[in-house]
This record gives sequence, C-alpha cells and structure tokens, in this order.
Amino acid sequence: MLDKKFVLANTDAIKKNCLDRGMTVDIERFVELEQERRELQDAIEELNQQANAISKTIGKAKDDAERQERIAEGKSLRGSVATKKEELTKLTDELDVIHAQIPNMAHADAPIGKDDKANLEIRRGETPIPSFDFTPLDHVALAEKHDLIDFEGGSQVAGHGFYYLKNDLVFLEMALVQYALQFLRDEGFTPLTTPDLARNEILAGIGFNPRGNETNIYSVENSDLSLVATAEITLGGMLAGKTLDKEEMPLRFCGLSHCFRTEAGAHGKATRGIYRVHQFTKLEMFVYSLAEQSDAILEELCTIEQRIFDSLGIPYRVVDTATGDLGAPAYRKYDLEAWMPGRGEGGEFGEVTSTSNCTDYQARRLNIRYRTKGEKGTKFLHTLNGTAVATTRAIIAILENYQQADGSILIPPVLQKWVGKEKIG
Repeated sequence: MLDKKFVLANTDAIKKNCLDRGMTVDIERFVELEQERRELQDAIEELNQQANAISKTIGKAKDDAERQERIAEGKSLRGSVATKKEELTKLTDELDVIHAQIPNMAHADAPIGKDDKANLEIRRGETPIPSFDFTPLDHVALAEKHDLIDFEGGSQVAGHGFYYLKNDLVFLEMALVQYALQFLRDEGFTPLTTPDLARNEILAGIGFNPRGNETNIYSVENSDLSLVATAEITLGGMLAGKTLDKEEMPLRFCGLSHCFRTEAGAHGKATRGIYRVHQFTKLEMFVYSLAEQSDAILEELCTIEQRIFDSLGIPYRVVDTATGDLGAPAYRKYDLEAWMPGRGEGGEFGEVTSTSNCTDYQARRLNIRYRTKGEKGTKFLHTLNGTAVATTRAIIAILENYQQADGSILIPPVLQKWVGKEKIG
C-alpha cells in the first residue's frame, strides 16, 4: 500500500492514478475518514486526561458525598472513552479497507490506457517470426496429431480448463523447468520449491483478493488458506514481518510452483487449449531490493526473460504495460509476448512472461523492512517479480514455431539433452 501521509498530501495525483488504471477508489471518503480519525483520537486523549485528573482528586475529597461524585464523574468519562474507542475502531476499519484499495503509483513513462491494447512495444527478440511454406497448425491440433495432451481426461477428472500432458510433452515441460532453474542458478538466484497454499493475509499482502466476486483465487472452504496463483505470493510472503540488513540486498530467489487460477469468463478462440488454464507450472523470479536498486533490477529481470526465450529460439516482443493492465501492486511492468503462429487468424503475439517493480507497495502491506548499521529506524524494502518460464505457454510457443512441413516438431537445441530426442514425431 501507499504511505498514508503521501496519499493525503497528493490526493489529486492519487485520483488521476486511479483514473489512469481504471480503478474506482473513494479518495474523498479516505480523506474525510482520516480527519475524523484524528479528531476522535484527540477527543479520546482529552477525555483520558480529564479522567486522570479527576482520579487524582478523589483522595482529596472533603467528604464521602464529594468522593462518590468524583468517582461517578470519572466513571462517566471512562464510559465516554470506551464509546469513542468503539467509534474509532469502526472508522479505522473502513479507512483501512479504502487504504488497501488504493493502487501503487504508476511510472511516469508507463503508457496510459485502459487495457493491454494500449501496451507499447519497445523491442523484439533475436529470432525472426518464421515464414512457413505450409499452413501452420495451432498447438491443439499438433497435440492431437502426436497424442501430447488429453483435454477430455482432464475435463472428466477436474472440469473444463484442466488437462493431462502426455508422452514427449511431459519431458518437454520438465526440460523447460530444468533449463530455466539452471539458468537462474547461474545468475545468482536461490532456487526454491514453494507451497501451493498460502494464508489469505499473505495473498492480500501481495495484492491478490482471496475472496469476493472478482477474485481469481481458489479458496479452501472453512480455512484461511487459498491455492496460490503464482509463487510471487509465497516468495513475497516468505519474509513477511522480517527486518533484514541493508548489506544483504538485493536478495534473489526463484520459486517453482503449481499455479491455480479460476480464469472466470476467459473462454474464446485465442485462449483455447493450454493458453489459459486453471492449473499450470511456473518458475518465478522474486527480488528484495533497496529503493535505489529496483529500477535497474527490473531491467535485469526483463533481460533474463529475453535471454531465456532468445536461447529457446522463440520470436517475441517486449511491451511496456499500460496503466489499466498493470494491476494494483505494480509501479512498472514489462510483458514478453511470444509469437504463436496458430493463434488468431495467421498468428498473433501472446503473453508468456511478465516482470514488475512493485516498489515498497507489497513490503508495506507485509511489513518487510531493512536496517542500516549506525542508523536509527528502519525502511521498507522494494519487491520485484518476473516469470522465468510458465510451462504451458512456453510449450505453445515451441510447438507452433518449431513445427515442420512433415508434421514433426523440432526440440529447441538447448532442451534436447533433457527431452532425449531432437524432434517429436
């Protein structure tokens, strides 16, 4: 969340930022409640002072009647304090709800627009878009041809949006994971496998809504747990409430997890197959940094994503994400969109990774701080996240870009040692 003092001092900028992001937050009510909160606190403090003063005079009463009168007066004041504290609690709860809804400020250079159509392309990858001398198939048709995905079985067991990867595709998924893990280890990331569940307070701290009509989260009934939509949740929650040393920064982690998303209302031709599913495997990068480091680290994470997909030989573009598509925690976000020849009419770019700088927005919600030797007090860290590889979408890009005229599918050279063959089919 944003610092409350910053919000109160910059209400016009906050309102514009909400408007640019397409988010409705009652900033006027927030300011009004904060004023009421201060007035209530002042009133409570004044009543406590009066009650304390009365208490000190009880022993000096000239007779029992006066003493009882002062006791009654003190009791009345304490009762008023209790009433106002109840009012303060109710008011603070409403204030906190609005405060949590206020999104992070967007970077000054982020394109302003209501959705991904306003994203700005800023660069292309090393691999050119392929030119086929045949009509390319999409990944669903290719999977059917080579018996690689069982959609019917997945639907029978768990419903629409679930699937079984089969045969060579199992090895291809494991190859992607192994390759990306070793890539990140060489870049200084600490690898982790993370829980697939997290407490709802951790989800909320990262910026996910674990309950309500707009949630994209699967919650576990009769518990405070939910299935994670990304390892960003568990990697960010890992150090909740901790105070770290400045000298340790930055801390780089990568977490392998399953990801679960309800993806309500997401059906359509462009999202068919395994492009948008309810469960997938993802390797996520997460960095804790100092404020002065985070801008450079965002570029570093984006470069890592580019290097991975360049080495896989996948055509892609990088876009600077528009304000309406940022999500509440992100200050700036880059999406890497791979070329998918079977998507849409004649091929389209589809998002395969993203990387975000969330500044201190998540750290404030999760109370993650750092201390500096020789200085008093602590400061909030910055947090950043980025997808190294989401296996389902990477698989789509590989199948569709590496398909051959004879129907076979080549394996990217960097993955062949783990798949154990050079091509499928």
